[in-house]
Amino acid sequence: MNDKVTIRRLATGVPGLDEILGGGMPEFSFNLIVGSPGAGKTTLAHQIMFALATPERPALFFTVLGEPAWKMLRYQQQFSFFDFDKIDSSIRFINLSAEVSSGRFDEVLARITEEVRLHSPALVFVDSFRSVMIEAQRMASGADSMQQFVHLLGLALSGWQATAFLVGEYSQQRDAPPVFTVADGIISLDQSVQRNSMVRKIQVLKMRGQATSPGVHTFRITGDGLSIFPSAIIQDDSNAGHALGHARQTGRAAMGVPLLDEMLGGGLPHGYSLLVAGPSGSGKTILATAFLAEGVRLGEPGVIVAFEQTPSRSRTTTIDDLVQAGSIGLINTRLRDLSVDEVVQQLIQSIRERKATRVVIDSISGFELAVAPTFRDDFRESLFRMVAVLSGLGVTVLMTSELEDRYTDLRFSPYGSAFLTDAIIVQRYVELESCLQRVMAVVKVRASAHSNQLRLFTINDDGIQIGDVLVDEEGLLGGRPTRRHSPRERVRTNGKNV
Repeated sequence: MNDKVTIRRLATGVPGLDEILGGGMPEFSFNLIVGSPGAGKTTLAHQIMFALATPERPALFFTVLGEPAWKMLRYQQQFSFFDFDKIDSSIRFINLSAEVSSGRFDEVLARITEEVRLHSPALVFVDSFRSVMIEAQRMASGADSMQQFVHLLGLALSGWQATAFLVGEYSQQRDAPPVFTVADGIISLDQSVQRNSMVRKIQVLKMRGQATSPGVHTFRITGDGLSIFPSAIIQDDSNAGHALGHARQTGRAAMGVPLLDEMLGGGLPHGYSLLVAGPSGSGKTILATAFLAEGVRLGEPGVIVAFEQTPSRSRTTTIDDLVQAGSIGLINTRLRDLSVDEVVQQLIQSIRERKATRVVIDSISGFELAVAPTFRDDFRESLFRMVAVLSGLGVTVLMTSELEDRYTDLRFSPYGSAFLTDAIIVQRYVELESCLQRVMAVVKVRASAHSNQLRLFTINDDGIQIGDVLVDEEGLLGGRPTRRHSPRERVRTNGKNV
């Protein structure tokens, strides 16, 4: 026999919020929405209220000494979640400024209690609770009555058959009033400005009776209200592919470039992450385009995240063509205050919608510029989490990285992130008899044999064409005898004679 009480969880209607809450808002719970001014507290409260309120389950929204209801509604109606038809039929606004200004907190509590008795709401909101605290401090004898009021209000809200929310401006827990201990749930919102970027964060500090998603999550306020981007959870590789609705792929993925599969030892193993590094104009994006186009040809859908210009350079197949045909998904963002979690959530959604098995990120360099300054200090760790999440989904990932070709060293990534990937291809320029030529080499393919040759390649309207070996052990260029060069005429690459 199971005597446990079943707690119903309410869907909040806020994208991402139910996920970090652990499944939704517990019914009949007493919650606090706290944060700094302008962080989005009232918008979040309204978004939840308009999503849940119905004529059968009405909501009461008490305003205190903050904005009058008419002014607040003037701005809130700009959001898509606002529904005029619910005003007065499902949602009722009540102003408590007169009762609070009198300093008689027993009258405030009596008014709230009376309105709840008359309307039997399923949802109760009080905004802004901070105003009550400030007014209590202004009154000569307000401190004692405030403490008693807080205690009684907390008990009353907990005892009603309603899901209740107090909205208040608290940026630090040390300022927390006694009601924090009575509350069943506490949701904290914060915002910070660095240079020209705005970063908003949300955290569930407390939620009784259910496991919440730990840590701080980013969110964005748009015309649809709040959209929360939960920190992606790294999945066990053994479950990879199941979340996408297909079995995990085995074997190797064809790259779509002649001879490149041979250089990789038979293609890129499915589920691997590949870093393509090289200087500007070396052909990284064209290789990524071929990789996606080959996947479409083989019935393997793909998604590309473009942080720079949308790639479309091949005469036979362009990214634009593939996107317009619905063959691949495109996430093409020009925002400059992104978080890694926001990008990952968009990627996961697109991968699941298309059951994609190939992903291109073009490029890591553009990604870093798009990420808000506050996230750049731990950008390397963020890349690790993103690659791990995608690997957990079982997709094959190709990332491009811009390198400065200084001819004096051989680096694979400016972020020290080469170790994150399973395979690396480097594209370089070399000076060959007074002409710049492109060369390509496979640096590593984890747990697989691969070519170590430097091969010349060209780019034409059909894409990348891999050609001769640059120099072999017999001193031949592409298998053909070459004349002896003077020291100044010798081929140089990475600052060394070859």
